[in-house]
Amino acid sequence: MSFAEIVRDAAASSGFASLTLSQIVMLLLCFVLFYLAIVKKFEPLLLVPIAFGILLANLPNTGLMNDATAAAAQQLTAAQEALAGGTGTIEAVNEATAALAGVHWYDSGILRILYSGVKSSIFPCLIFLGIGAMTDFSPLLSNPVSLLLGAGAQLGIYVAFVAANGLGSLFSVNGSPLFTAAQAAAIAIIGGADGPTAIFVTSRLAPQLLGSIAVAAYSYMALVPVIQPPIMKALTTHEERMIVMKQLRTVSKTEKIIFPIMCTILIGLILPDSAILVGMLMLGNLMKECGVVDRIQKTAGNELMNIITIFLGLSVGCTTSANTFLNLQTLEIIALGLIAFSFGTAGGVLFGKIMCVLTHGQVNPLIGSAGVSAVPMAARVSQKVGQKENPQNFLLMHAMGPNVAGVIGSAVAAGILINIFG
Repeated sequence: MSFAEIVRDAAASSGFASLTLSQIVMLLLCFVLFYLAIVKKFEPLLLVPIAFGILLANLPNTGLMNDATAAAAQQLTAAQEALAGGTGTIEAVNEATAALAGVHWYDSGILRILYSGVKSSIFPCLIFLGIGAMTDFSPLLSNPVSLLLGAGAQLGIYVAFVAANGLGSLFSVNGSPLFTAAQAAAIAIIGGADGPTAIFVTSRLAPQLLGSIAVAAYSYMALVPVIQPPIMKALTTHEERMIVMKQLRTVSKTEKIIFPIMCTILIGLILPDSAILVGMLMLGNLMKECGVVDRIQKTAGNELMNIITIFLGLSVGCTTSANTFLNLQTLEIIALGLIAFSFGTAGGVLFGKIMCVLTHGQVNPLIGSAGVSAVPMAARVSQKVGQKENPQNFLLMHAMGPNVAGVIGSAVAAGILINIFG
């Protein structure tokens, strides 16, 4: 073989020869996410690994997301169909059967193996453990009415479900609805602005949409400081934004310990499908508040949380290959996700306005926007918007109550959707 032939064969087998236009588009998308994460500093801990996962998933011929079992099963199916059609042989079927039996989980691509942590819901549950270990529930306990604001902010989930279900009824792809009821439920959970919950629900109800829904959920979480303020200002008056709230009462250690235990029992009995998410959240919080397991609490909130965030981000990004991501469904999901998130913010603010009226002006409606689950970003946005109107106004701790309630509310909503459509 001549040198020219060697060079030609090497070039033909390289990624450049296999690179498609759709993959180039996805690579450009990952650069946009890098820009948002590194330059704009929008949730870099999430967007950097997700963007890099998108990069790896759309480099041709890497085999990083190859599913060895699925490939072997596909070959067996093809051999069986050929035999049934009279063009195959029993020997070919036997060979394909033996090949499938000899395939092991470790024969798949490395990122496909990591993805099993998403598919099995291990990563989302461990993320909830870390969130619980880092979160102070005192603002919620000192003002239990915050639960209503967290519930109000789940409005976006149900609005998006109705919209997605309506689109599924109006439009079809190859004779099938654009979205099934289960897919509409998975899309709707984006309104909770909680990435792990969105992944948990989607892996159960619509795994084929996981990449699109996860990227949409985390993107809107990162864009909380951009999306929420205009909605908050549009729905409130200057006088309402100026309201200074009273200092919260001190919560006893006993209350802090009893709450996660009782919350797990009640929600686990009422909605068993939410038990694992709520349970891991409350376990993390119990470890934080009981004061006798500092070592594992710090591990759950720091080292473990960081490790799982890396794995989760990479795994989510790697599901967004060009052939599955660039389609009409993805555009619809992104649009519906924005609708869900916007209505979630609006629902929380409107509930805040109602509470403002009922308490004769003692509740600043801005804290209602923190009812979405983006902890603690949404609470910081409430603080920032409120302080622009009144530099003496400190809403952060007041907003943390609805923020924590939103995390619980989105987990409850997830359980309801899984119970109905799972």
